[in-house]
Amino acid sequence: MAGMATHVITGAGSGIGAAVARRLHARGDDLVLHARDAGRAKELAAEFPGARTLVGDLADPDRLSWAFSHQSLPDRVDSLLHIAGVVDLGPVGDLTPKAWRHQLNVNLLAPAELTRHLLPQLRVSQGQVIFVNSGAGLSAGANWSAYAASKHGLKALADSLRQEEHGAGVRVTTVYPGRTASPMQAKVHQQEGKEYDPSKWIDPESVATTILLALDLPRDAEINDLTVRPGLI
Repeated sequence: MAGMATHVITGAGSGIGAAVARRLHARGDDLVLHARDAGRAKELAAEFPGARTLVGDLADPDRLSWAFSHQSLPDRVDSLLHIAGVVDLGPVGDLTPKAWRHQLNVNLLAPAELTRHLLPQLRVSQGQVIFVNSGAGLSAGANWSAYAASKHGLKALADSLRQEEHGAGVRVTTVYPGRTASPMQAKVHQQEGKEYDPSKWIDPESVATTILLALDLPRDAEINDLTVRPGLI
């Protein structure tokens, strides 16, 4: 993706999202960073000078349309990067509808709604949608039912979108990172009752490298699915 491209990014505040935002910002691309509230937007704008912000709570996808109607959506969008996510582990016997709903809202419904709002711009630019999924989007283990369901759903969203928009020239890529050293991973270890050693897991910068690879791939090709696993350290 050569030249000054405009990227809309969720989850730019930490982990993989922050690594991707830093790389794109450093090379001079335009960033539109999603934030859940005005305070977070101010922090992101300070961290990434020149970036614009888009405010809306991903945990409440029904209200995103209202939130966006009070802001200016970017006229041009070359890529939409869904990187934000939440995780709440627990056995099926204990997980409440609230825990299910929160993960489905943030990890699945909000990406669908954000994509719906920005598809007109993506079609014009023949842009790209990148979904940062998870290994849990391909297989589900004990205590991961709600999170994995949201990520399995995200895979279905991406696969359908890819077929629907192929004729419009919109590329759709899903990245499935294994465990990545991030605040989310620290929370997962806490929920699992395990000691967290970030050096054992993928550096967010390595996942950012794979995302930029998909973004910058020449137009004659499209990476559909990309699985990234912890390597030999």
